[in-house]
Amino acid sequence: MIGKAIRLERIIDRNSHRTVIVPMDHGVTVGPIAGLADMRTTVSKVVSGGANAILMHKGMVRAGHRGTGRDVGLIIHLSAGTAISPDPNAKELVCTVEEAVKLGADAVSIHINLGAETDKEMLRHFGLVSERCLEWQMPLVAMIYTRGPKIENEYDVEHAKLAARVGAELGADIVKVVYTGSAESFRQVVDGCPIPVVIAGGPKMGSDEEIFRMVAGALEAGGAGLSIGRNAFQHEHPDKMIQALSRMVHQGAGVDEALALLKS
Repeated sequence: MIGKAIRLERIIDRNSHRTVIVPMDHGVTVGPIAGLADMRTTVSKVVSGGANAILMHKGMVRAGHRGTGRDVGLIIHLSAGTAISPDPNAKELVCTVEEAVKLGADAVSIHINLGAETDKEMLRHFGLVSERCLEWQMPLVAMIYTRGPKIENEYDVEHAKLAARVGAELGADIVKVVYTGSAESFRQVVDGCPIPVVIAGGPKMGSDEEIFRMVAGALEAGGAGLSIGRNAFQHEHPDKMIQALSRMVHQGAGVDEALALLKS
């Protein structure tokens, strides 16, 4: 498994054993939203801030490639679905592990919505991708959410615990789930999952302090970092926001220190 181990070190800091991932796969879902119209500029900003890895669809790899500056891990997203689909919760595979290898990926990711009408198909895709990742020694990031007719509150700790455990059970190397609102509840999610758990950023939040408090709670609970998109690349200063988040994740900075850094 040395191939996977080497690639994982490109997306998880080998000293802190944590990661700051910036997903920029939103263009397929909702189009060229603010921050993603010019991919190369956005990638440069978040990388200069200290992101460990960026995540995007295969067609954006060339658009985001800079050819200069510090290196960054590349995660290619294999799943897709649009906001105008009859079922926005359904995600289809639109890329293969082999394609990701050819594009220079350090990892791949998939999106699973447990509870959706098509979750059995997404779970089947998960199994197929996991097998190919084992074959190619490619790290697998699983974004798993609970969304569908039976889900009243996707932030319920029991749902998040299930999502994280499914990721581990089916062969992911990192699992991304929602934050459950408190360090105490999120600790249950982390304790029930034997692989690194990172939190999703979700919709654009109302304040920087709100973002930092969420991250602080996840780290206190034993989380392995974060995968935050809109709250990072749509920030007025994406580079400083990532720098502040990286200071929290890798150096143990608190909320006040992160806020001070962001305002400096």
